[in-house]
Amino acid sequence: MVENYWYKPIKTNSILNPMNPISDILAKSPVNGGTNLIDHLTQVAAVIAKFAVELGFEVRTAIYGAYLHDIGKAHPLFQARLFGKFDKTQLPFRHEIASIFFLQAFDKTLWLDLIDIIIAHHRSPINDVRKQGLLDMIEMEGVDEVFEFHSAGWDEWSPSAINILNELGIIIDKISLDQAFDAFSFAIEHCEAKKLNWSRWKGLLVGADHLASALVDSSYTISEKLFKSPDTSFFNSEQRKSNIYPLSLVDTNDSKKHTLVVAPTGAGKTDFLIKRCKGRIFYTLPFQASINAMYERLKSNCPKDTDIRLLHAASSVVVNNNSYEEKALQPMIGSSIKVLTPHQLAALICGTRGFETIALDIEGCDVILDEIHSYSDVAQSMVLEIIKVLIKLKCNIHLGSATMPSDLISKIIDLLGGKNAVFQVNLKEDELKTFDRHKIIKHENETSAFQILEEAIANKEKILIVSNRVDIAQKRYSELKEKFKEIPILLLHSRFRRIDRSSLENELITKFNDRNKLPGSCIVISTQVVEVSLDISFDVMITDSAPLDSLIQRFGRINRVRFSDTIKNKTIKNIHVIAPPDSTRDCLPYKKELVDKSFELLPNNDVLHETDIQKLIDCVYPEIQILPIDVHLAWDNDQFLLTELCHLPKATLLEMLNIDSATCIRFSDQELYESGKLEDRLGLEIPVPRSVMFRKFTNYGKSDYGNKPLIVDDKLYDAEIGLQWTEIEQFI
Repeated sequence: MVENYWYKPIKTNSILNPMNPISDILAKSPVNGGTNLIDHLTQVAAVIAKFAVELGFEVRTAIYGAYLHDIGKAHPLFQARLFGKFDKTQLPFRHEIASIFFLQAFDKTLWLDLIDIIIAHHRSPINDVRKQGLLDMIEMEGVDEVFEFHSAGWDEWSPSAINILNELGIIIDKISLDQAFDAFSFAIEHCEAKKLNWSRWKGLLVGADHLASALVDSSYTISEKLFKSPDTSFFNSEQRKSNIYPLSLVDTNDSKKHTLVVAPTGAGKTDFLIKRCKGRIFYTLPFQASINAMYERLKSNCPKDTDIRLLHAASSVVVNNNSYEEKALQPMIGSSIKVLTPHQLAALICGTRGFETIALDIEGCDVILDEIHSYSDVAQSMVLEIIKVLIKLKCNIHLGSATMPSDLISKIIDLLGGKNAVFQVNLKEDELKTFDRHKIIKHENETSAFQILEEAIANKEKILIVSNRVDIAQKRYSELKEKFKEIPILLLHSRFRRIDRSSLENELITKFNDRNKLPGSCIVISTQVVEVSLDISFDVMITDSAPLDSLIQRFGRINRVRFSDTIKNKTIKNIHVIAPPDSTRDCLPYKKELVDKSFELLPNNDVLHETDIQKLIDCVYPEIQILPIDVHLAWDNDQFLLTELCHLPKATLLEMLNIDSATCIRFSDQELYESGKLEDRLGLEIPVPRSVMFRKFTNYGKSDYGNKPLIVDDKLYDAEIGLQWTEIEQFI
């Protein structure tokens, strides 16, 4: 507990005289909350003290770094900028450079660590994308010019900063301009001497600053909940054990560090992987849309006070003229459970802004990589590189999949240290046979497949239609809504506002999937977002062709719920698969050769036997080609390739993946978005690929708030259909 240490967080507004000028010096602009500087420094100190205790840092130095990191914001230039008043012809004012001038307030033995905490918490010292790092500015303008600009009016504004430090318990009377220059020169020499490495101190401050800025006054209470292992006893309870879920009967107490489970959907993989975890958990799933369901599942099955966080984007993309910078998202470092996609861990291997904080947060934790098969070749290479870095960070890695090529299994086991380091679990052949539950019927075209709808509706069956692309799903929804006006129909894909998609997912699970609430027939039309984590069990499926591993995941949403009588009676449900399109483009987002091969290997008018699936998967993927992505990485085996305190401005690797790392909002939501809190803003965002941020589809530009979303015309969005933006429809 932080309060047991020498430092005690204070609420400065309650102890300061309202007329005290200290309280008038701001850390944030009025439109961003107007937090005054001393409050912000105190809030960051409260958080960083907790982090330091839990992560093994020297607590006093960490707190001093928190006090010092933004003290340069007392400069009149920064205060004027908070109100939109600044001269664009001047040098850019960097408050972290001005903060360095106050090193003289602390013992010189702490200077090296304090510089590491302060100087790079916004900008790399060198090769910053905007050329605003300490060494960049000195190279362009010269030492004296940079110092004189940042120290201008020293005798007028430095006393205010010193008053704040005094109020925080750092007692110093005065710092002369010469002393400030000595500290500045010392910092330059220190940064110039840096070698290849990454900075734990920088990661500590960035994480604390990010959290305190988001939580403000709540920082004091919420920070005390961090770094607690979750109570996952529910997943170990006797009520979770059943012959219907074979993995629930397997003892998880194996001494091996890592885990690899390959088992059919519905065998109990999620419980098994969670039971293997002993500490804080990072739970990853392949699709952004699929993590919502897992978040809700964990939240409902863990104690209410468990700190579970859902990460909604891979990164924040900050566009500046024709360049941009990635900022990795790390909300709530120290959470008991984080639910995210592996793409959100990409900063670890790419070295983009914030990667040090993610490394500190995940170090030594349990990391679940679920459904690892569901990746493109580039993404698969990325995940393997992430595994390498997680091993360096001493993580316990637990992998699960319904379908994984044997070659990939072999490569992963080698990465994890061989069979002696991996607890490997598979179902026995007689157990696999009980999972035979789907009859595959192939169709030459969509028209042929859709002929089964009227019969399925007459039989009161629940129908799931899976499309590979959003525009196709939207078209099918509109047509079927018109044709079957009396039948409940729902559309689900990733191009909805998050608040709308959450509502749709809830309606899918609690209404469409519930035979008591909706006893008759219904139709759900979706994209690949249903492949993973959504706990639904429908009666019949029509699906576009896709790679076999993706198809098997889709099939898992049909006849999913198993009962003793359905297993005994070998209940079989129909899956209707539409033949692949002729053109390569129309197969997107998949490779045509994989789609064609998968369709060819599927049985026709026959049961898909679970005992055959591994053989079929290995036919589609006889060898896994690991793409060379090392040119995009910050690691070369054990060697880190960046100078300490530096980060890369952007990840070319994420560009190649073209994942949903950017967002847009409706024009009508702009005011609510810009005045709302973090959770409110996230709910209004519509995920889109980063490439959208660099195109002009709208006259409304971008918001300067939150994740800086693109603002789109309301006519492009419909609450039932989602974002109708043809230029990006080829994405999931």
